[in-house]
Amino acid sequence: MRGRVYIFIFALGLFLIPRPSCAQENEIREEESAEVFLEEYTDEFQEKFFEALKQKGIENYDRAVNLLLECKQLDPNNSVLDHELAKAYLASKQVVLAQQYGISALNARPDNFWVLNTLVDITQRQGLGLEVVKDKIPYNNTKLQENLAVIYFKQENFESALKILNGMKSSVFSKDLTSRINNSIKNRENTEVQKDTIIVEVQKESPMENYVSNISGFLVKSDFKNAASVSEEALENFPAQPYFYYTYGLSLNKLNKHKEAVAILESGLDYLLDDVDLANKMYKELVDANNALGNSSKANMYLSKLKSGS
Repeated sequence: MRGRVYIFIFALGLFLIPRPSCAQENEIREEESAEVFLEEYTDEFQEKFFEALKQKGIENYDRAVNLLLECKQLDPNNSVLDHELAKAYLASKQVVLAQQYGISALNARPDNFWVLNTLVDITQRQGLGLEVVKDKIPYNNTKLQENLAVIYFKQENFESALKILNGMKSSVFSKDLTSRINNSIKNRENTEVQKDTIIVEVQKESPMENYVSNISGFLVKSDFKNAASVSEEALENFPAQPYFYYTYGLSLNKLNKHKEAVAILESGLDYLLDDVDLANKMYKELVDANNALGNSSKANMYLSKLKSGS
């Protein structure tokens, strides 16, 4: 049972993390809350929910939706299910249904960053903004407003973020984010000025680019022994570059050193930012490595983290 708890954390955690920060504290709270939550449900509910996450992870969205709807019959008021249905319907391009469940999930947890992020994504996929559902959600909720400003900031939609902040009561949060946005605007303007200036110069390839080029050459030739060796050296010089953790883990997997691959890949996850494509590649290698080690529960956990549309 405990193995499955970690799979459930992926979905339940969306309701427990107000903003992507304080990761270690959140992981502890997620696990404790997930275990308590699971105790309240039958084996039938759990089996259907876990299978739904698995099906969504392998992009079998219709099957995932049907399983989640069966879970809804067992627990109609479960907002976790509403959020998962919103994401599954969006992935299958059924935006009307995705929006319906997204609104329901957000009304249940208006202070949750990830639920709001999903609904923003749904409306933007339609070429619209969150304003289109403004009357159907607690739009004036302070935490919702703060989260929305952060989402727009991350999207580099600075004008919309500032509009939200200017309409809020002044606070430490609003002042800090406004300052960061203004700095980002200045940096963007400086970058645009530099692009308008034609500078002709010969640039030497950086050491990091050399490593990337060499590793890529070895991987193309399936020379995984040298790819692993160069990746290990690259990590010694650039320990915060997640790409080198990926190539090292991939090479170790190909060399059947699955336990070492898991250790390297899991270490690299700490350095991932917003690179969904690289994250998917690392999760896939973790799925393969854990399956090879017979650790199906961890394999399923990483399988559930795979994201589509990237």
